[in-house]
Amino acid sequence: MQHIIDRFISYVIIDTESDSNSDTTPSTKKQWVLAEKLVEELKTIGLQEVSIDKNAYIMATLPSNVSHEVPTIGFISHFDTTPDFTGANVKPQIISNYDGKDILLNKEQNIILSPNYFKDLLQYKGQTLITTDGTTLLGADDKAGITEIVTAMEFLINNPEIKHGKIRIGFTPDEEIGRGAHHFDVEKFGCDWAYTIDGSQVGELEYENFNAAGAKITFKGKSVHPGYAKGKMINSMLIANDFISELPRGETPQKTKGYEGFFHVHHLTGSIEETVLELIIRDHNKKKFIKRKELIAKIAKKFNKKFAKQFGEDIVIAEIKDQYYNMKEMVLPVKHIVDIAEQAMLELGIKPIIKPIRGGTDGCQLSYKGLPCPNIFAGGHNFHGKYEYVPVESMQKAVDVIVKIAELTAISKPI
Repeated sequence: MQHIIDRFISYVIIDTESDSNSDTTPSTKKQWVLAEKLVEELKTIGLQEVSIDKNAYIMATLPSNVSHEVPTIGFISHFDTTPDFTGANVKPQIISNYDGKDILLNKEQNIILSPNYFKDLLQYKGQTLITTDGTTLLGADDKAGITEIVTAMEFLINNPEIKHGKIRIGFTPDEEIGRGAHHFDVEKFGCDWAYTIDGSQVGELEYENFNAAGAKITFKGKSVHPGYAKGKMINSMLIANDFISELPRGETPQKTKGYEGFFHVHHLTGSIEETVLELIIRDHNKKKFIKRKELIAKIAKKFNKKFAKQFGEDIVIAEIKDQYYNMKEMVLPVKHIVDIAEQAMLELGIKPIIKPIRGGTDGCQLSYKGLPCPNIFAGGHNFHGKYEYVPVESMQKAVDVIVKIAELTAISKPI
């Protein structure tokens, strides 16, 4: 397991935070640092056709070692981390033989990772955990996935007696800001299907996800000396607050689960003259997804009508952009690719947890680009924050699943 630990840590200590406000790909220059490191590592372990394009998309090949025809499959992960929480100066901590009690992440700031709050921790008593130091995220989303794919390919190279077909691997930038598949060359990748290794706890196997959109809403105002503001001042921050209050109160991430959709306000910056609200819109059901977008437009129209005479023009400007769609529609016609992954887990004694993703992966967009792409666990928990952790044993199990999928796909007779 030390090999996995060392590889994972070598990735997470490199800051790869993406930036939704950038119009470049990758969105931040620092993502190139890990991308270039990965290219060299893939060559070192013996993969072939290792390439990186101008947008930092990495691809490589493990050639087939069987004589019969086998589908070409792929494994995909992303190397950026979310801008929701800092990924700079990550200092991983190793908790060996976890005792099931509170973990003091940061003594100075009294930051504690507790099973009283994060009950999933108790599943990993006796295992080795990698945590943050309480001041950054960890980056297991999705550097755990990259670790697992590279380790699985290295294992297959070093154990040629394990039969497999041609395998392609792909690593992408900017998944966390919804652009991971935007410049992914599906034709160049050349796979019949693929799997993203980007899920959470052991056993997760997902082929349904949210339909997703992002909204940027700009509120205008008029600044006047507060002592003489009656009937004249328009405070854009207060209008933004009123707008948020119009959204369904129970339909937020912290109050929904399963197939329930939500509105999530994630950034709000402003002054009297102008306030910008950013939120995301999520729903598994396409009709409900459309209605959610329509509600944003309806509320904006209501405010514009209310202030039309006083302001003289639209006071609320709502821009909504679709990000990705539910992959279920693309995967169901080739459901056997999910069945193979499920069988791989069962043969390894892992209980499959088949459920909808309350989020998205590169696989969502890739499925609509012609590459069916279910999602498999990478093992981490509490992504996007200081309480993030990953059990090393879970990463090893993900490696085993990748290897087993490769084996099962190489069986000449149908599974």
